[in-house]
Amino acid sequence: MAAPSRSVHSVTVIGLGPMGQAMAAAFLDRGYRVTLFNRTPSRAEALVERGAILAPSAEEALSANELVILSLTDFDAMYTILEPARHAVAGRTLVNLSSDTPEKARAGAHWVTALGGTHLTGGVLSPPPLIGTPEASTFYSGPREAYEKHRAALEVITGTTDHRGEDPGLAALMYQLNMAVFWPSMIAYWQAVALAGAHGISAQEIAPYAAANFAGMGHFIDFYSPRIDAGNHAGDVDRTSMGLASMEHVVHTTADAGVDTAFTEAVRSLFQRLVDAGHGADSFSRAVELLGNPSNPSNPPADAR
Repeated sequence: MAAPSRSVHSVTVIGLGPMGQAMAAAFLDRGYRVTLFNRTPSRAEALVERGAILAPSAEEALSANELVILSLTDFDAMYTILEPARHAVAGRTLVNLSSDTPEKARAGAHWVTALGGTHLTGGVLSPPPLIGTPEASTFYSGPREAYEKHRAALEVITGTTDHRGEDPGLAALMYQLNMAVFWPSMIAYWQAVALAGAHGISAQEIAPYAAANFAGMGHFIDFYSPRIDAGNHAGDVDRTSMGLASMEHVVHTTADAGVDTAFTEAVRSLFQRLVDAGHGADSFSRAVELLGNPSNPSNPPADAR
């Protein structure tokens, strides 16, 4: 087994989907010596043309450098790729930027540590086009010493890095919290685009208004967060009953246009559950309690009407 490179400007990247390719390119842009491994070698061609080294096996990719970046679909993919090369994990720092649950991250960190390696969990909050820029950011958790040791390299990937603590599950949790906002928000936008399209209005035409809507969400988050932490769901600025009426209008408008109502109906149903639980005069922030404790008898299920 080859000794890992001692160069502070060398790194291995395993996994060459769009994110992995962007990370490898960012390292090349900064003058790093980059070793690659991917189960589909052809994905490395453009990076190899730029000077990256394609390892023929995961074992050789691990052996090439102390710092190893994993950009995979999930933690199961890590086991699939690295299990045959498990004896090469010792002495390496694996920065796992694959998406998965906090519990999967903790189990993965334990597996790496048991093999003599060091594991840092990461959650990247930026899309591939922003990798390598100051605007991009990543959550990390795991051994603080390893994070500090490789911080300069990690900041090549995203200009902002946020170490959340020693628990390897924390970065995964913070990432999933952000995804819980991102994906439904984008689906809401696709819903609006579909509804607009049914009326002959283009996505580009509504884009400025949708963007302004998203930009304004910061105001609501800043306003409601301290109230929620204080347990204040007073209906002094909004009422759940008003939200229910509004969502019923959205559902009917969507149905009238022949557009799928599954998403809007799910939101309307949540408002209905709050009203059925006696919270019609409260702020719709009361939904936090319903979502956080769905088994509470005061939170009836969606079909209990």
